[in-house]
Amino acid sequence: MSATAAPPESQAGRVWARFRRHRLALAGAFVVALLMASALFAPAFAPQDPTLLDTALRFRPPFAEWAHPLGTDELGRDTLSRLLYGGRVSLTVGLVAMVTTVATGALIGITAGFLGGWIDMLLMRFVDTMLCFPQVFLLLVVAAFVPPTLLSISLIIGLSSWMEVSRIVRAEILHLKEQDFVAAARALGASRRRIMFRELLPNAAAPILVAATLKVASAVLMESYISYLGYGVQPPLASWGNMLTNAQGYFDTVPWLAILPGAAITLTVMGFNFLGDGLRDALDPRLRMDP
Repeated sequence: MSATAAPPESQAGRVWARFRRHRLALAGAFVVALLMASALFAPAFAPQDPTLLDTALRFRPPFAEWAHPLGTDELGRDTLSRLLYGGRVSLTVGLVAMVTTVATGALIGITAGFLGGWIDMLLMRFVDTMLCFPQVFLLLVVAAFVPPTLLSISLIIGLSSWMEVSRIVRAEILHLKEQDFVAAARALGASRRRIMFRELLPNAAAPILVAATLKVASAVLMESYISYLGYGVQPPLASWGNMLTNAQGYFDTVPWLAILPGAAITLTVMGFNFLGDGLRDALDPRLRMDP
């Protein structure tokens, strides 16, 4: 009896097989899932109200008492609660900024790559001009004139960091628009809009997904920068950046107030970067990953 042929592996199965061989990516995915869960269920995990003040409990060290597992800050607020709620704020900023970045960059990239000609030249010169300005400088200039709310900070970060995404998408579209499926769509009378958003954009999803993952890490870091400089999320709302700002005057005596939010930022950035690297390797069929 002849052996039955094994069914062909699906595209999703091949991507998963490649991804799971990337151990750092798996670790990054676990860290990201843990951070998302802690932010989503912060009210259930937080031992105290993060804005509750009790000056009689100032500067309690970590693990000194069960009611405050990670100690308290300069106003007697519970550090663990503020870390959890601060993660909620920082990750929200990161995700909203990422959506803004990817939507803006993808729209400009696909328009420039598909239409070409003077439109491509004009848009790419605009991208080059935007890249001439340091992102932190742009953030601080705009933040100085815009009231610092959660939404405004997210949009400012997103609208100042889309340039790399637009270049990635443009390069992918320049390659894809020469493929046979685009010629077939044109022959069938498909409109430009349909070709751009129904044919080309889904086929450019892999690099966009990788860029989106990496942009979350970048946005969390940018939020921390501007919050540390006093232009970001304002008290009493906690974020990892303004927790660092509040702790800088006490670093010599109570270093854990700076170490804990700094470690949370580092862990978040590393987790999303490892996840993005793994997705890039798994989604790119030109790469060969040995088991």
